[in-house]
Amino acid sequence: MTRLEAPWMHREDLAALMQALGPDAARYVGGAVRDTLLGLPVKDIDVATTLVPAEVINRLDAAGIRHVPTGIDHGTVTAVLPEGPVEITTLRQDVSTDGRRATVAFTNEWRDDAARRDFTINALFADPGTGEIFDWFNGLGDLNMRLVRFIGDARQRIQEDHLRILRYFRFQARFGSVPADAEAESACAELAATLKGLSRERVGMEMMNILGLADPAPTLRRMAELGVLAVILPEADTVALSALIAEEEKQGIAPDAIRHLAALLPSQVSLAENVAARFRLSTSQKKRLSLAAARSASPGDARALAYRLGREPAIDRLLIAGADVSPVTGWDIPQMPLKGGQIVARGVSAGPAVARILREVEDRWILEGFPQSSRVEALLDTILSEHAE
Repeated sequence: MTRLEAPWMHREDLAALMQALGPDAARYVGGAVRDTLLGLPVKDIDVATTLVPAEVINRLDAAGIRHVPTGIDHGTVTAVLPEGPVEITTLRQDVSTDGRRATVAFTNEWRDDAARRDFTINALFADPGTGEIFDWFNGLGDLNMRLVRFIGDARQRIQEDHLRILRYFRFQARFGSVPADAEAESACAELAATLKGLSRERVGMEMMNILGLADPAPTLRRMAELGVLAVILPEADTVALSALIAEEEKQGIAPDAIRHLAALLPSQVSLAENVAARFRLSTSQKKRLSLAAARSASPGDARALAYRLGREPAIDRLLIAGADVSPVTGWDIPQMPLKGGQIVARGVSAGPAVARILREVEDRWILEGFPQSSRVEALLDTILSEHAE
């Protein structure tokens, strides 16, 4: 019998939580179980329970455990523990679905809750005391084979929630083997157009989750082959993404979702802005994507680029161009050692002339590799004498 065993299971705060919920009333579920079995780091811990939310709250209150009703209408209460929050969700079954949202009812049957989940590898439960694994859909076998497989009929599961198409590809990118599950791929291809009915926020968030993985290029290529990528990002060029990922690996730079998205898109600022709006990116993400889109084939001097754009946008452009990022990764970006007031003190009238001279000095300072302030004074002397002629 397979049993779950991991250091996180011995946390004192988790033991107190399980004691508060009571024996046989709660089990670990989902990603924490799956990732532990794969030997991967566990980020989030989720707990399923037979208790209704009001009873969960009562028991947490009695044990003095702070909690937040993060999704109480759908059965979720978050316990705020010293070593990290834990979501506690009442067992549920779907009453109705429309492809975007589900109406659920609480249940006390563990298998019913497992059956409404998307993939077999996400429907594994573990007893918090013994570590016993509960597996109704051969999730353990699929996990050993690295097979991402829908629970039940793949088409029906996608029709219940269209976002499961993108979730499938995200899990395939993280855990899946090649060849992939034929039924899952066929269903995703057949129902790809249903993604148009989802909110931009949901699609954008799931796509950014995919793009944030270490090497999403093979999965995105498959999405393109199956006609899925054309529905949500028809402008994508997966060849450029593969080249970028090779550079990230070669130069030891951590993967990044915005950089990966930038590499997928042609160097057109207006298009980048359109995609940022389509994916509901934040203002800072939109700015960075636009800066990457304004790139040229040759990024120029790395440090000059980092000074003008910032370190992160410079690294984006350099990596997409296949250029060396080492000049900027550990470099303290300097500040221009000259202010407008110093130029006014040299007899230049305040106004556009000061700004123009400041820019000229800055351009030469950058061109010379950011020399010390004494050299900046000499550059200012030269420029002032040129203007006086």
